[in-house]
Amino acid sequence: MATKITYTQQGDYLLPDLKLPEQTTVKIGVWGKRHLRYLKNHHPIIYTNLLTSCRLTAYLADIDQEATEMFDRLVKQLAEHEGVTEQLKAKNPMLWVRKMNNIRNRVEEIINQDIIFII
Repeated sequence: MATKITYTQQGDYLLPDLKLPEQTTVKIGVWGKRHLRYLKNHHPIIYTNLLTSCRLTAYLADIDQEATEMFDRLVKQLAEHEGVTEQLKAKNPMLWVRKMNNIRNRVEEIINQDIIFII
């Protein structure tokens, strides 16, 4: 089956009308956007291959989902392990905030190393 190629004249040249197939709209979160920035800056060939094969959006959505699930799971596990509870939150809110911020920052670094900044 042959596909018909159409052309548009630009000055003296005929350029093919190339269009990417329609893709579903998926919202990419913070983790997917970080990985996208990493790909663009450090692995442009992989980025271009994913983009031109129309797999970039699905790939980033998978990365984002995996990182979000890992973030939630690790924050919960570390909070339980370190005794950061609702009772602490009610008794000493500033200590609770300090400990939760520390946990979230550590988990963010783990996700960056394990998911975001690798191929």
